[in-house]
Amino acid sequence: MPGALPEGEPMPRDGALPDGVAAGAGRDGFGVYVHVPFCATRCGYCDFNTYTASEGVLSAGYADQVLAELALAAKVVQPSRVDTIFFGGGTPTLLPPAELARILDGIDRTWGLSADAEVTTEANPESVDLAALRELRAAGFNRISLGMQSAAPHVLAVLDRRHTPGRPPAAAAEARAAGFDRVNLDLIYGTPGERPEDFAASLATVIDAGVDHVSAYALIVEDGTRMAARMRRGELPYPDDDVAADRYLAADAALHAAGFTWYEVSNWSTDSPCRHNELYWRGGDWWGLGPGAHSHVGGVRWWNVKHPHAYAARLADLASPAQAREVLTPDERHMEDVLLRIRLADGLPLGVLDAAGLAGARECLADGQLDAEAFAAGRAVLTLRGRLLADGVARALT
Repeated sequence: MPGALPEGEPMPRDGALPDGVAAGAGRDGFGVYVHVPFCATRCGYCDFNTYTASEGVLSAGYADQVLAELALAAKVVQPSRVDTIFFGGGTPTLLPPAELARILDGIDRTWGLSADAEVTTEANPESVDLAALRELRAAGFNRISLGMQSAAPHVLAVLDRRHTPGRPPAAAAEARAAGFDRVNLDLIYGTPGERPEDFAASLATVIDAGVDHVSAYALIVEDGTRMAARMRRGELPYPDDDVAADRYLAADAALHAAGFTWYEVSNWSTDSPCRHNELYWRGGDWWGLGPGAHSHVGGVRWWNVKHPHAYAARLADLASPAQAREVLTPDERHMEDVLLRIRLADGLPLGVLDAAGLAGARECLADGQLDAEAFAAGRAVLTLRGRLLADGVARALT
């Protein structure tokens, strides 16, 4: 997970939740996130909790560790079913398909998957082939998210991506051939050196690839990354907000023309939004397995120790790998609800806003950031201008 962890309060050794919280787990749906912290190399812009073999972190035995945490989790919560599972990283597909299948089977045996469960894995395009994709599909994975980032070779080089420009659409085609009906391609825009025509080519590539989902994110330069160091030394220019806005408008126009609809500020789909991410944005319950993974149940949020060695040591000691937790107050839960749900295409009811938030909403409406028709019907829904300024709208509403 990116960024520094909050301090929080100590987590009990057995990972138990405050009285009464566990009983309601999954009442409105339940998800499982599996963090796989391994990468072949570290991309220059990435500050996620990932490790390479050169850093002394190996993947051998990792599935057993995740299953050990799952066994502890089963003593804490018993949701009626699991609706969504998301394997993220890192690069989950650096684990053999059989190991990913073992983890998925363990989740099913422990908590039970709903009949229409969405099961996603992330993958780098160069980390999968048709045979591996067929194994994953046979194991029960039904959605895949491929990291494309750009179709321009010089942009991929700045991002330190290993794949060639043609590999992501080829991997998407292989995923379709393997039986995946739901395939996402990720884009990053605003990279130093990216020209408008480069991004236009990237958009054309994802559209021509025949995927049903596209995620597009502005480049964010995080402290501590190799890219941040290069920018401090003057080797690369910092991202430009105006350029990022132009790229977003180009993405929305091209994707809309191709039959995609935005359902979250950075996500477009033809007909299948990512249900797992929607669970996050709507404040649902989920358990995060793996080093640094975050979990949330009933207003209690906790996070695991970050380093894989520390994670393994906790589990070997039959202790919860959770580092700390925080119990959100009603005000904090309200603020997070507004911050996340305003990013969705259906927005949020004006009735959930307090007096200050409603006044802020009226100001955003006057500035063209909220849809007037939706506002008249009692909802705060972002306009295209509002999506460009979504963080500011969220602050105004809280």
